[in-house]
Amino acid sequence: MMNKQSKKMMILVGVTASLVIMFFSILGLSKESAVAMDPTDSTQLQKAFEKASEEFGVPQSVLMAVAYNQSRWDQHKGHSEVGGYGVMNLVHLDDNQDASGKGSMNEADTSSVNTLDRAAELLGVSAESLKSSPVQNIRGGAALLAEYAKETVGELPTDPADWYGAVIKYSGSDLKGVADEFADEVFATIQTGAERMTINGQKVILNPESVQPNKDTADNIPLRNAKFTGADCPNGLECTFIPATYKQFSSSTSNYGNYDIAERPQDGLDIRYIIIHDIEGSAQSAINHFQNPSYVSAHYILDSTTGKITQMVRNENAAWHAGNWYFNMHSIGLEHEGFAASGADWYSEQMYRSSAKLVKYLAEKYDIPLDRQHILGHDEVPGLSPYRQSLMHWDPGAYWNWSHFFNLLGAPINPSNGHKDSNIVTIAPNFNTNEPTFTYGGELQDPNSSSLIHLYTEPSFDAPLIKDPHLSNGGTDRINDWGNKAAIGQSYYKVDQDGDWTAIYYGGKKAWFYNPKNKNVVSGDGILITPKDGLDSIPVYGAAYPEDSAYEGTGIADWAKGSALPLYQIPSGQIYVASDPIQSSYYHAKYFNDPETNQVVKGEDEYYQIFFNHRVGFVKKSDVEVVNP
Repeated sequence: MMNKQSKKMMILVGVTASLVIMFFSILGLSKESAVAMDPTDSTQLQKAFEKASEEFGVPQSVLMAVAYNQSRWDQHKGHSEVGGYGVMNLVHLDDNQDASGKGSMNEADTSSVNTLDRAAELLGVSAESLKSSPVQNIRGGAALLAEYAKETVGELPTDPADWYGAVIKYSGSDLKGVADEFADEVFATIQTGAERMTINGQKVILNPESVQPNKDTADNIPLRNAKFTGADCPNGLECTFIPATYKQFSSSTSNYGNYDIAERPQDGLDIRYIIIHDIEGSAQSAINHFQNPSYVSAHYILDSTTGKITQMVRNENAAWHAGNWYFNMHSIGLEHEGFAASGADWYSEQMYRSSAKLVKYLAEKYDIPLDRQHILGHDEVPGLSPYRQSLMHWDPGAYWNWSHFFNLLGAPINPSNGHKDSNIVTIAPNFNTNEPTFTYGGELQDPNSSSLIHLYTEPSFDAPLIKDPHLSNGGTDRINDWGNKAAIGQSYYKVDQDGDWTAIYYGGKKAWFYNPKNKNVVSGDGILITPKDGLDSIPVYGAAYPEDSAYEGTGIADWAKGSALPLYQIPSGQIYVASDPIQSSYYHAKYFNDPETNQVVKGEDEYYQIFFNHRVGFVKKSDVEVVNP
């Protein structure tokens, strides 16, 4: 990967060492992080594997196969709560990684799972250099594998077959089934070989090699057998249940993870949404993490290669997956193996089909509508405050095929669902031919089929892109800049047309997208709402929480009430597409293993849910009037 700092370093190749050191100092870099990738040489990553293999005595096939199964050889930056960084998916969990959306977490001890920190210690370099430099990251992974080999067989074996135990340890799991599966996949990759061009333009080739792993090398590794109890899955899917950790982390009963006990929907807390995530890592890494002391979990994890499903939280409980407590209260979270920036390499047909079958089963069981107001991406979930809005995730991202997914659900996004005279447009470009320009990590991405379209301030490709006010670095074509992108299935009010360009109300603004002959939309359906006469603007919230009077007599303290700050304002005259009004609600669950103090609070206030920008939002029914009753 080539960043701006690396480019500057190349210019200085011929200068003295003292000037180079001074240059590093100016940029705040250490010498150890100066291992740059040459953008003119697409073999740099391949060479990094070769050098690390030689330096640490790890067979190159083992090192490359481990990396392939962790990242597909792509350099990643730890977007997920799972916390993996770089080509080798070295794990570092920050103290603030919290998907509960409550905003009141304490600190769990994560030192035992921070493999990135251990690798940095072995190399004598900073953890930051392992996060930013692919070369250092590969060296760190190799150093760990070498340490694991010595721990399992007492030496550095020359035969790749004898590295099976080291790979078991690299999995990071103490569950035998999970660790074995990872190691078996690594050695299957060695057997078949692999080849791809990474998202950073590096050509990497692992030639096939006939190796039969020596599984005896894992005999001295203490692994436990999970108690596989019945999973809640439809017939015909390979599905097991491995419970996520539910544990108190300190003397405080409010410091616990990774989910909340509930009795949904019997307790009055309806399950209304299914949230589609990607892990930003492997299925195995998510299973490992949900077994650790943390503040994150999901109900289901789906494997890319096989479509296999692991349930980790019972559906009646509230998993911590969305980063917004309101959505956690009312949803089931599905984590899919892969990375949003390279989804095309991870979102397999097997995984799409397993996921669709699971979603259809859950939707029928809990009476969840099969539409894009209720089957949401994590990138469509809002924050509970302007600050949290800026930190919300952007997965499953541009390369999740919403059209294909809804076809598999038997609820296709097509014109028959809409009314042509309603002025509602549903975003629906042809996924296979829709290839907008994206950048990632400062580099232009190769064209790929996408579910997203760009939105501009004027009807021209020369006009600036729309900028979300909560994104300090927004208004760009970065793949993770959600502030100016609309996704397949999202519905908006069409306000204008100028030649091949269509304008919609989006995020409180008038936003334009290229739409010759309406090829990027279909007619939509829904309730149209606008601010009531006499109101200059109305607030948009990230939750439909009850009014204060609803808490009277509940014993819930003021600090423990559901609270959501206004995220945006809808100006007078603008129109948005809404689903049916919903009653306000809040689930008070603040203490570990104390269900007697948990309670569902229902309010008198009602809200409409709308597609406000790329994310959904909520407006009070009392603030709006319906345009098309």
